[in-house]
Amino acid sequence: MDQGIIASLLQHPLASALVILDRAGRPLAANPAAREHGLPATIAAYGEMLEDLRLLAADGGLIPCQLPGGPAGRLDGWMRAVHDPDGHLLAFTVSVPEPVASVAGSRWEVALDHAGHGLWDWDLPSDSVRRSRRWDGQPIEESHARAGVSALLEYVHTDDQAAVRAALDAHLRGESAAYTAQFRARHPDGEWRWVLDRGRVVTRTADGQPLRMVGTHTDIQAQKQMESLLLEQQVHLREAQRIASMGSWSWDPEARQFWWSPEFRALLETGDDPMHGRRHWLRQMEPQSRGRLRRAWRRMWRDGAAATLELELIRSKGAALYLRVWMQPLVGPDGRIQRLLGQVQNITEQHQTDALIRWRTELLNRVSALGRIGGCEIEVATRLMQWTEECYRIHGLRKEPITLDQALSLYTQDSRDAFEAALVRIAEGGLPEQLDLCFYRQSGLRIWVQVLIELDRRDGLPTRFVVLFRDITREREANERIELLAHYDLLTGLPNRMLLREQTADAIEEARDRGSPLAMLFIDLDGFKTINDTFGHATGDALLKAAASRLHQSLRNNDLFGRFSGDEFIVVLRDLAAPEDAGHVARKLIASLAEPLHRGETTLKVGASVGIAMLDESRQDFESLLRAADAAMYAAKEAGRNTYQYYSQDALAKIQRKLEIEHALLGAIEREEFTLAYQPLMHAENDQPPAIEALLRWHRPGIGYCSPAEFIPIAEKCGEIVRIGDWVLAEACRQAAAWDAAGLEFDRVAVNVSAVQLRDRGFAERVIDICHAHGWPPQRLELELTESALIRDTDVLRHCFDVLERHGVPLAVDDFGTGFSNLHYLNRFPVGRLKIDRSFVQGMLHDAGTAEVTQAIVHLGHALGMKVVAEGVETEQEEAMLRRQGCDEIQGYLYSRPLAPRDLALWLKQGLQTPPRESYVAVTQSV
Repeated sequence: MDQGIIASLLQHPLASALVILDRAGRPLAANPAAREHGLPATIAAYGEMLEDLRLLAADGGLIPCQLPGGPAGRLDGWMRAVHDPDGHLLAFTVSVPEPVASVAGSRWEVALDHAGHGLWDWDLPSDSVRRSRRWDGQPIEESHARAGVSALLEYVHTDDQAAVRAALDAHLRGESAAYTAQFRARHPDGEWRWVLDRGRVVTRTADGQPLRMVGTHTDIQAQKQMESLLLEQQVHLREAQRIASMGSWSWDPEARQFWWSPEFRALLETGDDPMHGRRHWLRQMEPQSRGRLRRAWRRMWRDGAAATLELELIRSKGAALYLRVWMQPLVGPDGRIQRLLGQVQNITEQHQTDALIRWRTELLNRVSALGRIGGCEIEVATRLMQWTEECYRIHGLRKEPITLDQALSLYTQDSRDAFEAALVRIAEGGLPEQLDLCFYRQSGLRIWVQVLIELDRRDGLPTRFVVLFRDITREREANERIELLAHYDLLTGLPNRMLLREQTADAIEEARDRGSPLAMLFIDLDGFKTINDTFGHATGDALLKAAASRLHQSLRNNDLFGRFSGDEFIVVLRDLAAPEDAGHVARKLIASLAEPLHRGETTLKVGASVGIAMLDESRQDFESLLRAADAAMYAAKEAGRNTYQYYSQDALAKIQRKLEIEHALLGAIEREEFTLAYQPLMHAENDQPPAIEALLRWHRPGIGYCSPAEFIPIAEKCGEIVRIGDWVLAEACRQAAAWDAAGLEFDRVAVNVSAVQLRDRGFAERVIDICHAHGWPPQRLELELTESALIRDTDVLRHCFDVLERHGVPLAVDDFGTGFSNLHYLNRFPVGRLKIDRSFVQGMLHDAGTAEVTQAIVHLGHALGMKVVAEGVETEQEEAMLRRQGCDEIQGYLYSRPLAPRDLALWLKQGLQTPPRESYVAVTQSV
């Protein structure tokens, strides 16, 4: 600094004390006032403490400065820097205005307060602290101003006291060059305010113990609030970016450097090297995305406009990362881009969600099309309507705007009214409704839809109806088909038994109310089963349809007519004048079937057996009428068929008897209720041993014997005859083998076989197996068949006879001449014997014609190479005639009644002609 300037300053008559300091803070010169108060020495002693003030003053301006001394123990002054014209620092000046004036301190404090700083001076030996008023904003007394450091810490927040003490102790021990602490101090208004406290030891003893410490305190409450606000904003920003999966970046064109936020780096999984991260990012980018980025980058540099684009990155594991990138250029006054700012958001989840939504939308469209479900929205106020594509397709319309009235014009009147009424109810607060509606497409095709209607209220959107349409045409048609199947017979189109039961119940109730007669007719076609089995089911179905049509034409419109089952029909006659009229109708129905039916070249004829039951006190419902009419129908069949019978108690008793026997047959074998009786067949030539016929007997415990003529037809009808027949064969073979082992002589054993047994697959094989199981030769087991069993020439029957013939099993025709005699079957099947029915034998002595029949049978049998057997011979005269006619074997009471196995064994041993009376078996009818 120029010496002339220094001298001028020092010689100037100033009331203030003035000290000139060099750039290191050492005193260079002082005016008289300064020397008077010892300011040069004080400044030299407190040089280090004033270092912070010099730094502040070096930047320009007037800095308040407090020094010890003066009458009040404190001198308040100002420090400023002196610069040359080029701005270089030359020196500092410290001036104390009017240091002896009493108001100097107040002016100094006012200036210090405006600067936002306060000074404190701590004398450690006396533990007294002097501080400016800035400490608490209030004038302080001298005694209070000299309070120790403990009093000073009372103003410090409890949570901050430990840190303040630690920082202060560390500086006093010489561990830190300066003391600095931030803490909360109590303000006079009771609030806590943040304070920046700094200081330094300015005087030490020779051994380094601190004597004096001087410092400043500054109110940084506003700064702290700003820092807290900024920190909170940063936290919010980072949290928002984390939630949104966003990161920030910037680009400095001059330095050609990128800055990436930590969130951006974490997003891209890159290292700390920006260039490496950029290259790595570009290498991961999908080629099309890389091209979009380059085009957007060039366009932004060319136009200076912001850009937004979406990019796709391929990770190392093959997973795709989708990013949305924003680029915002900062343009300077010269129009050039000075910096680029941008953000990046991870939209992978959003992209996946969008893809899932698209996939689900496509799936819903497919499901909608597959399930024929369409939808529409109808605004309540305007009735404007929007349809889905499937809704257009269901209604058979092109995709173009359509009004609600136009759509409803397609529907039937009932459906249109139901839909409009549902809209009104739902709009008034009703619950959602489901309707089945019907409309016709423009092509005339009838369509059924199931409609679900509900009201949708959402904020910001007009109230509207949401309507779903599901095409249920197939379901309705199926239901109609099921209804048809449930109530109508598909073959004839007539009501079935279920619908007929409902209709009859109504007719019965009406007849009771009116007091008019009502009759039920049960019709069974005679001969239908034979035609159906012979010509096939197609012919049988045609016959049923033709018969149903003829019967229907013979009835009145108010009569009920339906198919009950198989070849059975039911007619309910209403409004009869008299019960006798039911018989007239029955005759008319029977006559309608009298004319033959023609199917191709085949002429078919059936009859009908009709049972009639009248509504009376004992029969007042469908089931009771049905049982009575069914019983009457069986009575008509027994009366000769092709006729009708009114219900009687006897007819019902017969049906009940049949049902009782049918149930009793089940399990009769297991209960050992069946036995066999044996009757010999004598040869006309007495030099040959007799044959033995096994006859089935059924003894029911507690009831008695049941005639085979009664239970055998029932067993055939219910199918139990197959098990019973197998038991008879096994028992007969067992007993025959036992007799043969006992040395008894007889020719063969004969067993009656039902036609049902012959039609059972595997019957012939079982016969052979039974013979082998009991050690009886098949050649000595004769099977007696009825003529009806040989009428049907089927593959099963031919196979059966082939097996039997191959094993030498003899066959006989029982009761020859009483059935449907056809000599042709005798040549087709391996029959070895003909048995003349007992009815011919008993009448041949009194009727020459009958005798001629028996003679003819004998000649016929011999002509065919067969043996002839006569049944039911009881007198010697009958025996003599049969021997003269050439009969080969004779069977009957003349020789023996059917015997128990033990009695027949005695008969064979003794050759008795008449066994003891008590051994006779009461029932003589054979199977």
